[in-house]
Amino acid sequence: MNLALWIAAGLLATIALAGGITKTFVPKQKLSAVNGGGWTGDASVRFVKTLGVLELLAAAGLILPAVLDIAPVLVPVTAVCWILLMIGAMITHLRYGAAKFIVLNLVYLAMAAFVTWGRLGPEPFTG
Repeated sequence: MNLALWIAAGLLATIALAGGITKTFVPKQKLSAVNGGGWTGDASVRFVKTLGVLELLAAAGLILPAVLDIAPVLVPVTAVCWILLMIGAMITHLRYGAAKFIVLNLVYLAMAAFVTWGRLGPEPFTG
């Protein structure tokens, strides 16, 4: 179980890191031209970059607290925040008619729910 939780957290951190780097450093015009990125054309640059920074923080929060053994409870807290972010992403993709991205966000949400459940329940970092 512990290994599965680490794998799920690692995959989510990788996804968050890639999305965060993209939203933070790629110009909004390029993002809006990418499949699934049409929503960025209607969003402000500040909003897109803020989401990018939040995703970078999520990438760190899913791994570093446990690895450094500094407040490892932040891992499931970050996973809950990721769930909220994915709900927002699904609503946004629904508005833009991008059903395949809704399914992808649902998979990410399920992985985050698994990490939350596992780290708050059967496999906490303490004890």
